[in-house]
Amino acid sequence: IIQVIKMTKSLLVCLILVVSCGAFADAFAFTQSPFSVALRKDALTHHPRVTILNAVQRGHKSSTLRMGMYPIICDESIMKEKAHGTSATPVQKDLRWNCDVNTADRICNYNRHFAEYAGYWETTSFLKEADQTKPITFYDSNTGKPLFIAPKNRSFQDFVAESKSHGWPSFRDDEVVWENVRCLSNGEAVSLDGTHLGHNLPDRKGNRYCINLVSVAGRPLN
Repeated sequence: IIQVIKMTKSLLVCLILVVSCGAFADAFAFTQSPFSVALRKDALTHHPRVTILNAVQRGHKSSTLRMGMYPIICDESIMKEKAHGTSATPVQKDLRWNCDVNTADRICNYNRHFAEYAGYWETTSFLKEADQTKPITFYDSNTGKPLFIAPKNRSFQDFVAESKSHGWPSFRDDEVVWENVRCLSNGEAVSLDGTHLGHNLPDRKGNRYCINLVSVAGRPLN
């Protein structure tokens, strides 16, 4: 009997450890952002594919239940090869906020899984030039079409605080110009013209579009 009791206790301890480790792993996979580990500042940051899929699989489903129709999903055809990578034209030569044109062109047009380094947007002139009294329109760096308008339903300070905490400008559903933006099933956020923008990484508040500033630093079409 004593032997059976000891074996039962051991099994219970093992079961508790397994359950606890599983819960921790799920929580980590949900909260860990593919943008969270930055490489050298003169390099592009790699998005671990597994982490993206984990985040989308865990977050996108619950987010869809809460948010309804967003994000709007597209198929891979939007990102097919065009005259200039995935886009018909290169990025504009006079991007806003002193964004680097070469970095922007690589990320926007010849890339699906990389990003500007974490915190890059804070090194630009964005925070100095931004008009904090009204929403800011962010334009496609290739085409000049509007892609995001923020902040909406929150303060500029809240928008900046969330963006700083994640390392990249972070937008919510109502700040997306859905006429020009789509998401692929793996969470990649793109423009209808084929510009790589970033990824949708849902959290407890809903969909969160983690976007490269160099992808949305264009100037509006005349």
